[in-house]
Amino acid sequence: MPRRERRAQLLESALGVFVASGYHAAAMDDIAERAGVSKPVLYQHFPGKMDLYLALLDTSCDQVIDNCRDALASTQDNKQRVAATMDVFYDYVANDNGAFRLVFESDLTNEVAVRQMVDRVTNECAAMIAEVIREDTGLPDEASRLLAVSLVGMAQVSARFWLNDTAGIDRSDAAALIAGLAWRGIRGYPKADEH
Repeated sequence: MPRRERRAQLLESALGVFVASGYHAAAMDDIAERAGVSKPVLYQHFPGKMDLYLALLDTSCDQVIDNCRDALASTQDNKQRVAATMDVFYDYVANDNGAFRLVFESDLTNEVAVRQMVDRVTNECAAMIAEVIREDTGLPDEASRLLAVSLVGMAQVSARFWLNDTAGIDRSDAAALIAGLAWRGIRGYPKADEH
């Protein structure tokens, strides 16, 4: 199997093990077995469990950030941008692979490298949203960033709560509900050209 395909296979197998067991209980033996390879093959690609976890986390973080970027670029209508961005977070946590647990529920957030990657999701998504807020409202950078971080936090926390809640609200209905709340708040800041 070509190196790139083998790496992807190993990452997919590791994701299943890390999501099911958490970092500390996951064993390289389990990951190798799940991938159908020997441990030496696994170690050829990833020198240790932390290296494997960080590679997987990096991929998962990139996915959220890229999807957020795409959502913001998908329209010039800010109400639709808010809805599309909320959908990013709800789609991410609803994905059957459970990758969101590595990003939003990691049992390694005390590790500097892990914390930096996890924080990257909030920081980069918020930076993109803050840019839109600043351009549209003329608010200072600090105010735009605080509003953006609040929107990202609302999306992350509500999506995770929705997933674990037993109320049975449909994913799209839940995302629309929170997007409506967010839009009602953020639209109160008039566009700069309306001043």
